[in-house]
Amino acid sequence: MSERVAVRKTYKLFIGGKFPRSESGRSYLVQSSNVSLASRKDARDAVVAARAAVKGWAGATAYNRGQILYRAAEMLEGRREQFVALGIPGDEVDAAVDRWVWYAGWADKIAQVYGGANPVAGPYFNLSAPEPTGVVAVVAPERPALLGLVSVIAPAIVSGNTVVVAASPTEPLAAVTLAEVLATSDLPGGVVNILTGAITETAPTLASHLDVNAIDLTGVTDATLATDLEVKAAENLKRVLRPAPGDHDWFAGPGLARMTTLLETKTVWHPKGV
Repeated sequence: MSERVAVRKTYKLFIGGKFPRSESGRSYLVQSSNVSLASRKDARDAVVAARAAVKGWAGATAYNRGQILYRAAEMLEGRREQFVALGIPGDEVDAAVDRWVWYAGWADKIAQVYGGANPVAGPYFNLSAPEPTGVVAVVAPERPALLGLVSVIAPAIVSGNTVVVAASPTEPLAAVTLAEVLATSDLPGGVVNILTGAITETAPTLASHLDVNAIDLTGVTDATLATDLEVKAAENLKRVLRPAPGDHDWFAGPGLARMTTLLETKTVWHPKGV
């Protein structure tokens, strides 16, 4: 008998809650696996899916969003050994689980902390309430592949945004495996969409897309590319999150900045009796 040749798994994109191949039919070999190489058309399709999911996700109760994020943590915990087998350190997987739980706890609290009543002169109530920005494009950090990814997705979606993520091109297996977790964790299709492949191909499309409301450039290490993406984002006045260059301690406490940067503030005036 001839020696058996193992079948190499082909990892696909995650768009609208489904796992399509790239419309271009392309893939690339990385981490000993075939991974889909997303095209500009795939990026546009992901934005369409994210936009379609905004109304339902933003309209869900904060308590429900927190439950779903906590369910993602449960599912990730249950597949811990699978992530370790991909070469992700156990302490990073544990930190990623804890990060989901941390943000899940903020789902019904961020409005109380970030919103509030404003003092005004006159017989009025003046209230400020945070609302989601809408569709957020995210360039995920190269490393740590899992914890960094969770740390940029969770703060964006906990408040009701939907995201299109350009995953690490050199270590994408954490992202596509996380997509499998999210697909079975009650998260509505389209809330998180994950593209694998070249950042230089997908990120400019996302930055210039007029139906994207904000972009997180955390994973862009090339200053020239980051500046070009900021210029493209300015066309429709996107919010831009561009952290200062340098090493980031992803294991440190995350704080509230990532959540609040991706929120809009609505101010409501209401008369009161005198």
